Amino acid sequence: MKKERLKRESLWIVIAGLILLNCLTVALFLSKDNTGFNEVVAKVGKEKITRQDWLNEMEARYGKEILSELVDQKIIETAGKKYGIKISDQAIDRELMVIKTMYGSSVGYQSGEEEKWKQQIKNSLMLEELLTKDVKVSEEELKKYFEQNESQFNLPDSYHISKIVVNSKEEAEQTVKELEQGSNFAVLAMERSVDEFTASLGGDAGYVNEDSERYSKEFIQTIKNIKPGKWSKPIKLEDTYAIVQLHEYIKGKEYAFKEVKDEIRRLIAVEQMEAPVSAKPLWSDANVEWFYGDLEAQ
Repeated sequence: MKKERLKRESLWIVIAGLILLNCLTVALFLSKDNTGFNEVVAKVGKEKITRQDWLNEMEARYGKEILSELVDQKIIETAGKKYGIKISDQAIDRELMVIKTMYGSSVGYQSGEEEKWKQQIKNSLMLEELLTKDVKVSEEELKKYFEQNESQFNLPDSYHISKIVVNSKEEAEQTVKELEQGSNFAVLAMERSVDEFTASLGGDAGYVNEDSERYSKEFIQTIKNIKPGKWSKPIKLEDTYAIVQLHEYIKGKEYAFKEVKDEIRRLIAVEQMEAPVSAKPLWSDANVEWFYGDLEAQ
């Protein structure tokens, strides 16, 4: 089970990378509207860097990778229609919920990119279905897996938080006072939080739950009593104090076998694959024409 979870988390990291590539795609291709190419985007002394210089460098660094990913997406979409494979909204929502609540911060999940995550999750699940469509897994094997790993499919109550961590109680109390006077939580986190990682994100610490090893039970209990949009009084940590803001509470859920049956089939089937999950095996059946250097040979 641990091996499969690590494999799954690696897949989510790949999804995060694909979302970044999509963002680069927007910058690289959609910005090329035949206007503003000579616009100066930066200057070093008297030397100018134009938008054209910038876009050319992005294309040189990421162009082939982005184009390859776009081709993958089209191949997956086309093959999915060919074989009549559909991914339910419920499957996508569950996968997104797992990402958010269990691995959100470690795979770079950001709430503002939820629709992009859903699309990439759909593509990833579709690819898994395509690669394993001929794998047969008996009902008995599916039920056995569920019974042995039932806890794997249950999601705990989870809380999306931001935090400001300071060195003294006095500083923490002053921070709370400023928040009550209307100061912005994210700005204060960036200005004074000694937790460098979350400070750089405006205090965003992702989703936490009772299974989160880096937080004490007392810390989690305090979070439970915060209303969404509000923040806590100073919380004593080992050597510091934290003010925590709650963004969202997600009620946990225990999934029945029939709700995760398809997911279990994919997990077992993917585990039997010798090669990594990739769209490359589907390329040979796709009519792909390349007009970008030697990408086909790669």
